[in-house]
Amino acid sequence: MSIKQPFVPGLDRVIAAETAISFLDTEREKIIIRGHDLIDLSVSNDYLDVVHLLLDGTLPNASEKSALEDTLKKHYDIPSYVMEILSLLPETTHPMDGLRTGLSALSSVDKEIESRSTEANKARAYKLLGKLPAITVNSYRLINGLKTVQPDPTLSYSANFLYMITGKEPKPFEVKIFDRSLLLYSEHEMPNSTFTARVIASTHSDLYGALTGGVASLKGNLHGGANEAVMYMLQSVDSAAEFQQLIQKKLVNKEKVMGFGHRVYMKKMDPRALEMKESLKQLCEKKGDYSLLDRCEAGEKTMLEEKGLYPNLDYYAAPVYWMLGIPIELYTPIFFTARTAGLTAHVMEQHQNNRIFRPRVSYIGESY
Repeated sequence: MSIKQPFVPGLDRVIAAETAISFLDTEREKIIIRGHDLIDLSVSNDYLDVVHLLLDGTLPNASEKSALEDTLKKHYDIPSYVMEILSLLPETTHPMDGLRTGLSALSSVDKEIESRSTEANKARAYKLLGKLPAITVNSYRLINGLKTVQPDPTLSYSANFLYMITGKEPKPFEVKIFDRSLLLYSEHEMPNSTFTARVIASTHSDLYGALTGGVASLKGNLHGGANEAVMYMLQSVDSAAEFQQLIQKKLVNKEKVMGFGHRVYMKKMDPRALEMKESLKQLCEKKGDYSLLDRCEAGEKTMLEEKGLYPNLDYYAAPVYWMLGIPIELYTPIFFTARTAGLTAHVMEQHQNNRIFRPRVSYIGESY
């Protein structure tokens, strides 16, 4: 006999957890992070401020922020065995798989791997936030037969991350825009990867295992990868008119147009997308080239007129990353690395007040 409860495909609008971390208030167009509006934070704060807010519960003062950055820099180094493992991956490896492999391998040297205390998890969170930029970049470089690059502790956290990606010290305005993207990607309530991490954590699995599952979730093209797909679309045409034609052709063929629509933002534009759109305008002005902005705005207009859909964060993050000189294959790994702050906060919260996830089903099989 089937359980007499309504079946909701995709758990759409089903409440899966109580959390003090974040909430998407779509009616007021706010993304709330521990009582603060994420968009307001993106104007007056930077990524490390939000890391401290997510993991420690408050925005840091100057000394706390300096201490946080010093802590992360102490964890920049990557164990030699992890680099050796990454060097053995074949060139056909997806960069997200390289990131997943490196992340999982880090658990081997955690001497307190069995501890689920808040203190132990927080220490792991800082360690991962320090190491993941180097793992993200160097797994990609090794897969592609390139020389590895070492972190530069004289640079700020975001400047070092961008430096490792591009191989050159970024300009201050580039660092500011890249940092803003990390902040906007840092936390977003309960998307699939966060739910995955919490489900794994609910079994009392460790932080590394929970985040490894999160990487696997984000690799799926219905969750992550939209920023990469958007950039490939933008690259395939030479003008705004051609981009409109490309989108219209996809709609006629009933193909999904990546970078548009969101399970939560149904009637309004993702406020993070508006912030990245502004960043794209700033980059275009600095570089004197508005071609990508023109294409994006043409695509935005077409999708709103034809389907009533708005851009999500990935739509405008893609051309921003392109103009910063970031390889397309790294867009989703960067997304995950930034989201590590929010994911670790959720795993910590799950471990603090845990009940294992064990839903039931509505049976539609053979009668018995």
